[in-house]
Amino acid sequence: MTMRTVEVTEFGDAGTMTVSEAEPPHPGAGEVRIEVRAAGINFADIMQRRGHYHGGPEPPYVPGMEVAGVIDAVGEGVAREVGEPVVSLVDGGGYAEYAVADARGLLEIPGEMGFEAAAGFPVQWLTAHNCLHEWGDLEAGETVLVHAAAGGVGSAAVQLADEAGAEVIGTASTEEKLATASEYGMDHGIRYTEADFVARVDELTDGEGVDIVLDGVGGETTDRSLDALRSFGRMVSFGAASGEPGRPNTADLLFGNKTVIGYHLGRALQQQPMRVMGAVPELTQLLGDGTLAVQVGHTFDLAEAADAHEFIENRNSTGKVVLVP
Repeated sequence: MTMRTVEVTEFGDAGTMTVSEAEPPHPGAGEVRIEVRAAGINFADIMQRRGHYHGGPEPPYVPGMEVAGVIDAVGEGVAREVGEPVVSLVDGGGYAEYAVADARGLLEIPGEMGFEAAAGFPVQWLTAHNCLHEWGDLEAGETVLVHAAAGGVGSAAVQLADEAGAEVIGTASTEEKLATASEYGMDHGIRYTEADFVARVDELTDGEGVDIVLDGVGGETTDRSLDALRSFGRMVSFGAASGEPGRPNTADLLFGNKTVIGYHLGRALQQQPMRVMGAVPELTQLLGDGTLAVQVGHTFDLAEAADAHEFIENRNSTGKVVLVP
C-alpha cells in the first residue's frame, strides 16, 4: 500500500513542495495511525517551508501539524478503536493520506463538526484561547486588539473575546475581511492599509489604549502595537507572519508599565501541557453546541498544497485553509 504525500524538498517558495508516493507510516507504541480526511494549514507551515521557523524541520520533510480523520491502526498499549473519528496535533507529516499521532494527544471532534472544520480546531483555537485567557488573563469588559481578525487565529480570537464579554477591535487588509470579522463579533474594524491603526485605537478608546493585543505579525506591527496598549496592558506575541521579529523598546515597557508575553503552542505543550490543554473542555463544548464555530474559508486538494500556501501568502484567505486528501 502506498499513499500520496506532500514533501518540502528544499527551503524556498511554494514551488519547493512536491506530491509523491510513499509508504504509510506505522504507529509505534503509544501511537495511532490516522487516515487523514482533512489537514489544517497554518502560517507556521509556511514559515518552516521558507526556512524562517526557529527549530523547524530540515528538508526533505512532510509538513502539517494538525489532522482530522479516522483511526486506521493502533500501536502497542493504545486503548483506541480502529474507525474512531478523531482530531489531533501531529509532529509533522500532516500533509498526507495517513499520519501518525501520539494517542495521548487525540481530541474528540466537537459535536457534529465535519472533518474539514475539525482540522481547523486544534492549533488556531488553542492558540487563540491560550493567548486570551491562560496567557493574557482576559477579563470581561476589557478591550482587545486582534490583528488579522479575519484569519484563522483571528477569527477564533474575535469569537472567544466577544463570548468573554470584551470589546473587540480588529485589523484586516480589506473591507471584505473586516465585514467577515464583524460577523464573528468584532465591534470595530480598522483597515490597516488605509488607516493608522494606532491613531484609530486612540480614537476608539479616548486615548487610553487597549488592554490586550494579540500579535502574530511581528516586525513593525509589534512595535506599533505597544503604542496602542494602555498602561498595565498586555501584548501576547504568538508569531511573526511578517518574517521579522518584533523588537520592543524596554524603556517603553518600563515607563508604560506594559507587559509583552511570548506564546508558542508547541513549546508550551512540551513544557506545560496541562496549562495548554485545560482549554479543550470549554472549546469542545462551545464549538460542539454551535455557540462558536470554526470558520473554514477555503479548501484545496492535497495535490494543490503549493497553491494553498500561495493563496495564504498573497493574503487572499479568510478563516481556516484546509487540505483534503
